Amino acid sequence: MRTCSGYPVTVPDRLPDPAWNAYWRIDPRPDGSPAPDGPLVEAIEDKNELIAAGQAVAVIPAGVAIGSPRPDLTTIPLDGVEPSHVVLATRAGDRGRLVAAFRKCAQALLTGS
Repeated sequence: MRTCSGYPVTVPDRLPDPAWNAYWRIDPRPDGSPAPDGPLVEAIEDKNELIAAGQAVAVIPAGVAIGSPRPDLTTIPLDGVEPSHVVLATRAGDRGRLVAAFRKCAQALLTGS
């Protein structure tokens, strides 16, 4: 996190929920400093241009980081940031095969097993 602590984080939208905004902006940063405001972007191409120009960074889920978003960009893991938790909620007693297949796939991708 030290590598990008001074960079603003791009966000697709700022919502009225301060917890949502803080989560995606890693605000406050692990050292307690506030996250600088970043530009609002709506299109991934605009986000990538800001990142390539060195004007911002983006926080993306680790699974999205497989490969590179563009040849001139790279992804790095954020050290010092707590991992998020994933929860799958289904209707009680739902034994549908699509739900089971999704659960199995998500578990394999999230845990590597």
